[in-house]
Amino acid sequence: MSGRHAIRTQNAGGAIAAYSQGMAGAGLVFTAGNLGVDPATGELVPGGAGPQTARAIANLAAILDAAGSSLDRVLKTTVFLVDMDDFAAMNEAYAAAFPEPYPARTTVAVRALPRDGRVEIECMALGGEVGAS
Repeated sequence: MSGRHAIRTQNAGGAIAAYSQGMAGAGLVFTAGNLGVDPATGELVPGGAGPQTARAIANLAAILDAAGSSLDRVLKTTVFLVDMDDFAAMNEAYAAAFPEPYPARTTVAVRALPRDGRVEIECMALGGEVGAS
């Protein structure tokens, strides 16, 4: 893959500001931060940090799929939590979604997230061919 390519899919929450769902270039895919938004409804999934983590990762998977990549090609994630008390619920959903060996990860607490989400996740992965899937 040469150059710089925007990644778009209807299978993940859409961009709500001036950014792309993902960008691919130089053999890598970078995703925007993803909330636990159900792409069918445009709303956060109920149930707190665990279900929102699972949905955010499903959204990441959809973006990676649109880029010809997948969760097993993720090198690094950054997880943003509004409350570190949600760490255990996030980590349980995260561990269930990502194959071992797990990607490198940074988890930080933030004051707030868009749409009053509990968790937001972004990732960097090895790329594939745009439109390959």
